[in-house]
Amino acid sequence: MKRIVVLGAGESGAGAAILAKKEGFDVFVSDTSNIKDKYKKMLDDHHIEWEEGHHTEEKILNADEIIKSPGIPKEAPIIQKLVAQGTHIISEIEFAGRYTHSKMICITGSNGKTTTTSLIYHIFKAAGYDAGLAGNIGRSLALQVAEDPHEHYIIELSSFQLDNMYDFRANIAILLNITPDHLDRYDFKFENYAAAKMRITQNQTAEDSFIYWNDDPVIKKELEKYDIKAIQYPFSELKEKGSIGYIEEGQYKLEKPTPFNMEQEELSLTGKHNIYNSLAAGLATIIAGIKKDIIRKSLSDFPGVEHRLEKVCKVRGVQYINDSKATNVDACWYALESMKTPTILILGGKDKGNDYNEIKDMVKEKCVGLVYLGADNTKLHNFFDGMGIPVRDTHSMKDCVAACYEMAKPGDTVLLSPCCASFDLFKNMEDRGTQFKEQVRNL
Repeated sequence: MKRIVVLGAGESGAGAAILAKKEGFDVFVSDTSNIKDKYKKMLDDHHIEWEEGHHTEEKILNADEIIKSPGIPKEAPIIQKLVAQGTHIISEIEFAGRYTHSKMICITGSNGKTTTTSLIYHIFKAAGYDAGLAGNIGRSLALQVAEDPHEHYIIELSSFQLDNMYDFRANIAILLNITPDHLDRYDFKFENYAAAKMRITQNQTAEDSFIYWNDDPVIKKELEKYDIKAIQYPFSELKEKGSIGYIEEGQYKLEKPTPFNMEQEELSLTGKHNIYNSLAAGLATIIAGIKKDIIRKSLSDFPGVEHRLEKVCKVRGVQYINDSKATNVDACWYALESMKTPTILILGGKDKGNDYNEIKDMVKEKCVGLVYLGADNTKLHNFFDGMGIPVRDTHSMKDCVAACYEMAKPGDTVLLSPCCASFDLFKNMEDRGTQFKEQVRNL
């Protein structure tokens, strides 16, 4: 009996362990953190051995294969030892893909993944398709394959997940953009991160589809290095050379695989970045054979995604917006670009090698105040304090929202769009966004 060890016992790891057990492997799960009770129960119910708070090396290094949580960096000592002895390390998505022939619609990019994935899933469900939501959002793909299989899976993929995928094949692959992010996990080399994103095209055949943003200079440069076998569906904001999805004279237009158009103002998602997300989603669902009237209606009534430019409420004439999902500089740029009123911007968290020059001009143009929210705000002070914009330094969400309340005037917008990961003060970006909403509603 082959031995599989799963490192990390969150949604991804617990699901992978259950699928491995079902497929007859000797399974062991190890997590250096505490495992949530719901995942302990799942593992216990399937009679899977697990440990928390440490790694027992003799129980891990004898594995035939390792399924690694995307949150574990390659520099982790146990990973280094496994690599040194030549043990194969894969992701949960790679493992799950071995045990299903379902159609895979896969979405990656530095920004817009969750919105686009959720929008595509919304359209699939409206069309009555049997679809599962997986990857970075939704339930574990492996768990669904094991216990609740679907004909289609709509999967949000991070670069970390793509790193450990080798034979997995996306029937429809979407690459939204490539901008600097997670460089701390890629030896601070942007080319390493870009190469990880391009892995979404690996194993695609002439029967598959590759949808990508045609205006992205990094994607254009990367495409020159690859022999893409899939049918290509480039999109752009305007009708650029070769683009088959674009906006023209207020019309949302797709040329292929069959012509489709609707009024741009009917799209439920607003802002330039959401035009790209809506174009990618429209192309994917047209390719999947969904009827145009369903796509049109779904693009019009999609409610949006929590923690992504989410309007919380107005307090004393000030609009508060939760964009906690903006964990990199590019995402913050798009958020600021969509602001129509004087903005107080909340920045900060765990820096991932950010270059704030990218938002400098946008901050000058849009912002009337900056509130730093992080364990260490030194880098923010060094970069932004000299711009002549009022700043406040805070280290908790309560103090942050109080500072925003004091600074804001009627007609202003308070925007939480932090540019950074959340792990210095919060469990995750959802916790950060939830705390923001709670504090705002308590004003």
